[in-house]
Amino acid sequence: MRTRLVERAKEGDDSAFTELVDLDGNMCYAIAFRILRDAERAQDAVQQAFLLAWRELPQLRDPERFGPWLHRLLVNACYDELRRHRRWSTRIRALPMEGPGGADPMLSVEDRDMLERAFARLTPQHRAVFVLHHHAGLPLAEIADAVGVPVGTVKSRLHHATRALRAAIAADGRVDTGEVRLA
Repeated sequence: MRTRLVERAKEGDDSAFTELVDLDGNMCYAIAFRILRDAERAQDAVQQAFLLAWRELPQLRDPERFGPWLHRLLVNACYDELRRHRRWSTRIRALPMEGPGGADPMLSVEDRDMLERAFARLTPQHRAVFVLHHHAGLPLAEIADAVGVPVGTVKSRLHHATRALRAAIAADGRVDTGEVRLA
């Protein structure tokens, strides 16, 4: 079904593309929010990814590769948002707000704050592979394709991200690292 939607969208059928956005939009937003840690910037990144996908869709050779291709566009849009934010963040300071992603009801406020602080210490590249692997459930090969690096680099980044998160949680001293799930 998805492949047929992609083929129709490639031919210029905007209703087919709208269906693809409806199918993938929530997952893309969840990935972007977890990489960017900001609701508005995540929405901007998703919008940019879908806009670029619509423009570039006719050049997509294999409709079955739409998912990995879209993930790559999304990760690159997140990186662009981070670069754009860095330029402005030296001049403007925004107060953090709880976004539409909402809090995970399974975590206590203290645990969630601790994880947020630990996650904020990761580089965008480490956050991207961690989120794509643990949240989106993508296989390592697809993550490598999405972020544009070899599978070995993905494994390394995933290892370092997990180690950094555990170290940050341990340094926080609030809870034993065994009590808080990282994924």
